[in-house]
Amino acid sequence: MAAVLQNQGLRVTSRGGHVTVYEAVLAQLDPPLGSLLRPFNRMRARRNEIAYRSSEVPSMTAEDVAADVPKVLALIEVAEKAIPNMPRY
Repeated sequence: MAAVLQNQGLRVTSRGGHVTVYEAVLAQLDPPLGSLLRPFNRMRARRNEIAYRSSEVPSMTAEDVAADVPKVLALIEVAEKAIPNMPRY
């Protein structure tokens, strides 16, 4: 998702982080691609929970990762299609 923004000459600062990347790309591509983009936000939040986890947060399993592979591939496909068709600044 950051590549979509970089193609437009935009760069997210560390203050906003990945949530800002998600919100900026969602604002541009939803509709029609919101349903394909939404898993990014869930995966982003989950990664954050794990990186800064407390003892209450369950760890990821191989099954969790495998379940998200098709969603990640769909996000890559969105970026591959969007980047050449979005205005560059």
